[in-house]
Amino acid sequence: MPLIVATRGDAVESVYYGSLAVAAADGRLLAAAGDCTFPMFTRSTLKPFQALPFVADGGPAHFGFSPAQVALMCASHSGEPRHLAGVADMLARIACDEAALQCGSHAPLFYAATGRAPPADLAASPLHHNCSGKHAGFLAWCRLHGQPTATYLDPAHPLQRAIRRRLARLLGLRTNALPLGIDGCGAPNYALPLACLAQAYARLASPGAPPPLATLFAAMTGHPEMVAGEARNDLLLMQAAAGDWVAKGGADGVQALGVRSRGLGIALKIADGSPRALQTALAAILDRLGLLPADGASPLAPWRAGEIRNAAGRLTGRLLPVFELVRPGAAQESGGAGGGDRQESAA
Repeated sequence: MPLIVATRGDAVESVYYGSLAVAAADGRLLAAAGDCTFPMFTRSTLKPFQALPFVADGGPAHFGFSPAQVALMCASHSGEPRHLAGVADMLARIACDEAALQCGSHAPLFYAATGRAPPADLAASPLHHNCSGKHAGFLAWCRLHGQPTATYLDPAHPLQRAIRRRLARLLGLRTNALPLGIDGCGAPNYALPLACLAQAYARLASPGAPPPLATLFAAMTGHPEMVAGEARNDLLLMQAAAGDWVAKGGADGVQALGVRSRGLGIALKIADGSPRALQTALAAILDRLGLLPADGASPLAPWRAGEIRNAAGRLTGRLLPVFELVRPGAAQESGGAGGGDRQESAA
């Protein structure tokens, strides 16, 4: 359904379609817009749950990883010096070097996020890849369990099977109900209904979450600068409600957010993958849920304004929300967030 329109002057120029879900930790769908039952790839919003087997097995304590490094395992980091140093130290602690990382390389996201040009002599390495912390965590799980590192991205590898089982168990889904794809970094990725993704983040943020989820929540909210980086959405969201919101975005217009004080999770997908409408849609969702102050004091207030300016700084249009949050009827809620292909959930 249409979520956001872009205007030029007083006329609508572009329309951004998408879907969103607000869910409780027990799977109740609290509010929605658009189709939140169709499976959509989770992309990097999956990262905390990809780290779950390593954390549950005591990996951070075994290797002496700090909470900031646990946050890096959940990160789409910006390749800032603190990120590179954190991942390099993780690799040293597990007796691996960066050649073992199979994520590839790209220029640090820091430059695009801050509007700065990369140095002409920049030589990007796998450490600079935004997923290198996740991949270091994958390698650490392999070291912890004596499993091969060369094939750690194979969907049949014990690590990837463990991730799939943990995710299915968390949401009370059958493992064969998780459509499989390969993410940009080469790791297996799974499609979920947005209602299930929202539930996953509600469980991640829950005060009663079991220790592995509580460890991940504490690491991400305690070190949001490691989860993203300067001027990035996840850092801004977690700074806006320090210690209460846990946020993780993904490529192609996906964003998830867990709100501890309200016991809910939010999942959003912009249909065409465009990032342009994402901030405005998020601000509108938070407004409608009463999570942004009406006086405009939030650091996210510019997202609410949705201003479109040209290169000279002149206001040319706005991004405007055109959706309402709808509470599903009892019939829609009866199967929980995941519909009829669920099994009994286990934490």
